[in-house]
This record gives sequence, C-alpha cells and structure tokens, in this order.
Amino acid sequence: MQEVGIHTEFIKLQQALKLAGIIGQGSDAKAIIAEGLVYVNGVQALERGKKIRPNDVIEVKGLGTVKIISEE
Repeated sequence: MQEVGIHTEFIKLQQALKLAGIIGQGSDAKAIIAEGLVYVNGVQALERGKKIRPNDVIEVKGLGTVKIISEE
C-alpha cells in the first residue's frame, strides 16, 4: 500500500488520485469513478470532490491502494 502525505485538513479525491500517480488528470478521475472502480474506506466513491482526510484509504480496483497520511 502506497502512502501519500498531505499538509492540510483534507484534499479532494481527484487530487489524492493525482498525488498518488494513479491518474494523470482530472478527467481520468471522472472516468474511473463513473466506472465504479474507486472505494474510500471500503465504500464505493461516487464523487471526485469527496473530502479525503488523513488515515483514509483509497482503493482503485486494478490500479492500487493508497493511504493518506498527515505531514504536519
């Protein structure tokens, strides 16, 4: 599982996916979310603007798993 650190209280799901290198741009996030491939803490994510906080785990089926950590 890859870890991605953030310096803020939260980031949006599409930003987290970009930071992790899972997607290249925002339109990629829209596509994989629409296909039902993205899960946050085991629950399917349906919006790319979902707030992701430290200790959240994002799983993208077939592409990997990322844990968000705090870098404060």
